[in-house]
Amino acid sequence: MSMYSTLEEAIDAAREEFLANHPELEEGDASISQFGLQKYVMQDGDIMWQAEFLAEEGETGECLPYRSGEAAQAIFDADFDEVELRQEWLAENTLHEWDDGEFQLEPPLDTEEGEAAAQEWEDDNSDSDRGYS
Repeated sequence: MSMYSTLEEAIDAAREEFLANHPELEEGDASISQFGLQKYVMQDGDIMWQAEFLAEEGETGECLPYRSGEAAQAIFDADFDEVELRQEWLAENTLHEWDDGEFQLEPPLDTEEGEAAAQEWEDDNSDSDRGYS
């Protein structure tokens, strides 16, 4: 699963991936039970998004379960407010890149480097939650 610089791109890619994994379905016939989402802060401060649609509620995916039932279906059908999705994202669920390709909810605080990263992440996360990237 890939990460995207905008939430819209992530949702579009998730829709395309769901349909590719279910070739028997037409876009209008897809029945979505769960929408998963994950926000990342990269080492360079960029915000990235990952999204997925699942046919069965409770199905395990790579992202955090974010919406289910009719709300998940509405996102699949592109009937949603992107700003609202971003605003409702909980900052404590954001993953931060620690090493290349390694992500954590918080940096380790037992080193000077970790403490410095924690301060940067706190600053970056505050800014990213107000922005629309």
